[in-house]
Amino acid sequence: MPKQLVSELEPGGEVKSVFLVVRKELRKTKAGAPYLALELADKSGKVEARIWDNVPRYKDAFSERDYVAVSGRVERYREQVQVVVNSLRRCAEEEVDISDFLRVVETDRAELEGELRQAVEEVRNFHLKGLLLNFLNDPDFMRRFTRAPAAKNYHHPYLGGLLEHTANTVRICRMVCELYPEVDRDLLVAAAVLHDIGKIHELEYDRAIDYTDAGRFLGHLLLSDQMIRERIAAMPGFPEDLAMRLRHAVLSHHGELEWGSPKRPKTLEAILLHHVDNLDAKVNSFREIAERAGEGDSPWTDMKNLFKRPLYIPRAMSQEMELELEEEVPQ
Repeated sequence: MPKQLVSELEPGGEVKSVFLVVRKELRKTKAGAPYLALELADKSGKVEARIWDNVPRYKDAFSERDYVAVSGRVERYREQVQVVVNSLRRCAEEEVDISDFLRVVETDRAELEGELRQAVEEVRNFHLKGLLLNFLNDPDFMRRFTRAPAAKNYHHPYLGGLLEHTANTVRICRMVCELYPEVDRDLLVAAAVLHDIGKIHELEYDRAIDYTDAGRFLGHLLLSDQMIRERIAAMPGFPEDLAMRLRHAVLSHHGELEWGSPKRPKTLEAILLHHVDNLDAKVNSFREIAERAGEGDSPWTDMKNLFKRPLYIPRAMSQEMELELEEEVPQ
């Protein structure tokens, strides 16, 4: 069946399409009647859904993280779009086009990887360059690193997003070094390359982007540090002070304790990495919001965004974002 995206669902319309079940809960109405509360998703977003009828038939017919073919109608409930499901069946893997559910980075991944390798090639510190090549020449690591998203929701939340964010961070850090020559360029570039590598273990992304157990218990800062320590341990003669400064920059790059860093940045390179990482994440998040802003009439967004405030998106900007997307769609 033709794919209807969540973002295209309009109250009063019908829906007949395949979605991913993100959440499934058996609940009861005030009168005590059972119903199923669902959250359905695809690459464009998520939507609440309800199954009011034939609950015994459907409650064991599918599970969370299953693909389901849904037929029903779209309503508005408490100012939110909601799907009332008339019928539903579990879909086999071969019935599904994964590109309908996971977005992919628009920039060519081979180009991004090439840019990253060029930056590493220019690193002059023998120990840092060896450590970086240890990662980049590991086929299993690179397979996961070039495919992983950078986040579940807010910035670069698509396949290849981690590579794109890392390449952007390295690019900006190299520019910063031209402005501030006192920066240890090799250390900053190495920290930029490695700062988010733990996300290959923090996130899973086979059907939808979500956190792994390791991601929930430890988080990518500690996972990144663990990966760096393991590689350094296998490199005899790696200077202890250099390893400490590199690890500090990675562990502190969120900037504040309340943002997840176990320590706040205490070196120039760590301070710069924090601000560059934050800059690229925030700009990407704003661009994501600007793409969605094309759907409304007002240039102002609501407060449901990373910035937790209304944002002004000029119509010209949102229309430009739409044109970029249209130009990238194969004809």
